[in-house]
Amino acid sequence: MISISANLNIMIKAAEKASKSIIRDFGEIEKLQVSKKGPRDFVTKTDRHVEKILIEELSKTKKNYSFLTEETGVIKNKDKENIWIIDPIDGTTNFLHGIPHFAISIALKSRDELLSGLIFDPIKDEMFFAEKNKGAFLNNQRLRASNKNSLEECLFSSNIEGVKFCNLNMRCSGSAALDLAYVASGRLDGYFQNKINLWDVAAGALMIKEAGGIVNDINEFDINNINIKASSAAIYDKMLKNLDNF
Repeated sequence: MISISANLNIMIKAAEKASKSIIRDFGEIEKLQVSKKGPRDFVTKTDRHVEKILIEELSKTKKNYSFLTEETGVIKNKDKENIWIIDPIDGTTNFLHGIPHFAISIALKSRDELLSGLIFDPIKDEMFFAEKNKGAFLNNQRLRASNKNSLEECLFSSNIEGVKFCNLNMRCSGSAALDLAYVASGRLDGYFQNKINLWDVAAGALMIKEAGGIVNDINEFDINNINIKASSAAIYDKMLKNLDNF
């Protein structure tokens, strides 16, 4: 049995509770696709509602922790050194179009250090999580980044700009959080993107490190303008060479 911290336990419970709203609302999207108004307003409401649930649940036992969230921004509480970083639905465009590939992402940062990270895909019921110096896991199974060392055999992911930039074997899935979780689990070999937000990558960056991969120092960037490069340790230097001017 894996030993997890009280904080990670709170994160898991919060994500599980919030996911019920996501699953219910995702079931309504198909009906909204054919209406004239379309589902965009509906998805925004879901995003806000899920964020509200997460904030409420995380605040129950850690009343003084601060927040950085996609929808609300910075919420300063008494404890400014411990910060919950939340993306209620990473992959909202997928959600909007009825594509079942999106996730809840939560990380806990203390000073400049990421302590815990969680990425929950509610549709596939895949709970990825990691804690500093304790490893990374998917539904209680230990995760390891891949050890392929030939670029031709590897699969990478990015946004549209990244896909256009390089000649690597690329995918663009629409969810940075899940891409990073997939690098940690060895499904993907690397991920890179410029000008991304901290709430998209905080949990996944910790996860990849704990799975034996390498991530550049995201603390060097502003929270809304992060250039991230992450991969398995076996391929990192080769990937960077391929991204020289990216």
